[in-house]
Amino acid sequence: MQKKTWLVIALLLVIAGLLFTVGCQKKAVSQTKAPGPAPATTAPAPKAGQAPVTTAPSGWNLAQNDIYFEFDKSTLTPMAQDTLMRHAAWLRENTNASVTIAGHADDRGTNEYNLALGDRRADSAKAFLVDLGISASRLTTISYGEERPLCMEQTEECWAKNRRDHFVVN
Repeated sequence: MQKKTWLVIALLLVIAGLLFTVGCQKKAVSQTKAPGPAPATTAPAPKAGQAPVTTAPSGWNLAQNDIYFEFDKSTLTPMAQDTLMRHAAWLRENTNASVTIAGHADDRGTNEYNLALGDRRADSAKAFLVDLGISASRLTTISYGEERPLCMEQTEECWAKNRRDHFVVN
């Protein structure tokens, strides 16, 4: 009788372990670099000893200058930081404007994970702008995860376009 009880307990543990390890299958993952902004908005790299550009060019449009992230990351790339410095300059010039930062992810991973990743990405951009002197009360964040893709193809180039923060002037 005691042998049978231990056998049943061991079987239940094995089944429970299998349920936890199998779960939902993740989508295929590969890594490459995020795309850069359109050539018209790319700033020249600062020369040695020169400070980075921190002014927004005339006609700067926050909504047309998303920032991009590497796969499964919420850390800002140097290109994203440069774009955010220009966003901050625009926000300093337009003191009545407030901005919503929408975090996005590609469609690999679960919906819950991608919503959390989009949230971390939006929070990362907000924290950077606050560090540059923009009032946190002017910045709100939202995550759309994988729910609002720019590109629907299952290619790395397409996924890279979807790993972004989009800025909406309120």
